[in-house]
Amino acid sequence: MRGAILHGPGDVRVEDRPDPVLEQPTDAIIRLSATCVCGSDLWPYRGIDRSGPPAPMGHEYVGIVEAVGDQVETIKPGQFVIGSFFASDNTCEICRAGYQSRCVRAEPVGAVGTQAELARIPLADGTLVATPEVPADDLLPSLLAASDVLGTGWFAASAAEVGPGKTVAVVGDGAVGLLGVLAAKQLGAERIIAMSRHESRQQLAREFGATDVVVERGDDGVARVKELTGGLGAHSAIEAVGTQESMMQAIRSTRPGGHVGYVGVSHDVALPGEELFFAEVHLHGGPAPVRRFLPELIDLIWNRRIDPGKVFDLELPLEDAAEGYRAMDERRAIKVLLRP
Repeated sequence: MRGAILHGPGDVRVEDRPDPVLEQPTDAIIRLSATCVCGSDLWPYRGIDRSGPPAPMGHEYVGIVEAVGDQVETIKPGQFVIGSFFASDNTCEICRAGYQSRCVRAEPVGAVGTQAELARIPLADGTLVATPEVPADDLLPSLLAASDVLGTGWFAASAAEVGPGKTVAVVGDGAVGLLGVLAAKQLGAERIIAMSRHESRQQLAREFGATDVVVERGDDGVARVKELTGGLGAHSAIEAVGTQESMMQAIRSTRPGGHVGYVGVSHDVALPGEELFFAEVHLHGGPAPVRRFLPELIDLIWNRRIDPGKVFDLELPLEDAAEGYRAMDERRAIKVLLRP
């Protein structure tokens, strides 16, 4: 099969890879209908996260089941399925509490590499969710978004205790931040402040439900959020970047007693203890337990109540994955969909 391999910073190549095989009786093999490039893929692409290349890339996926192991009971060949970027058994005590990304048997799907024609998905019964039937082609982008960025944005909004009557500040205008806006709207937020300097992303944020746009960053961005909220700050903040600046911007934009949901992959974030002590905000986040939300998200997409697939503003064949990485790295694209 063909698959994307990272050989070093800025060096992604689509090459022949061995076809996956069932390694455990709980595995499934799926043929990818669509996959994509994630903002978190840019960290190793830029050389910031160092893994030992060459490394297979990709952790978002939708497709048709081709084979299952002897112990797989609920997933069948021929089904169209969506799964999370962490495989989970969905039965352990941590999973039952809703934190499947920290399952006691969790396996990172990124190690499999789903920017490919085929993928082996561990713990298939707990990880994969089947749609009612094979979906129409126009639903593929939205269903693919549910595999990571929609589920991650939804978790961020949930962790930030977004709800009716609340004001939400969203730090980060990538796919996760934009879908955090969509999630906040669906969860009933009264006011959604999108923090973005890019006109195309501002426009999509408004389509998803943003009521205000703040172009300032850092302390200036915090001051603008305070100005919009009568000096108090937002009830909730979504942090969708993972840097020191974005985390502090989210915390400082939140009023005392408010909640910050952080889902940006953390890079050199160090919280100042005294400021955090006096901020009196709740912090909750981490790798999103996407599997918790998949049934609800699939239902919303299937019934065309939400259209998160709009975050894909560039579609390329898998063979052109390197151009997809360049486009996202250079911010010429919000998110790139790849068709195997």
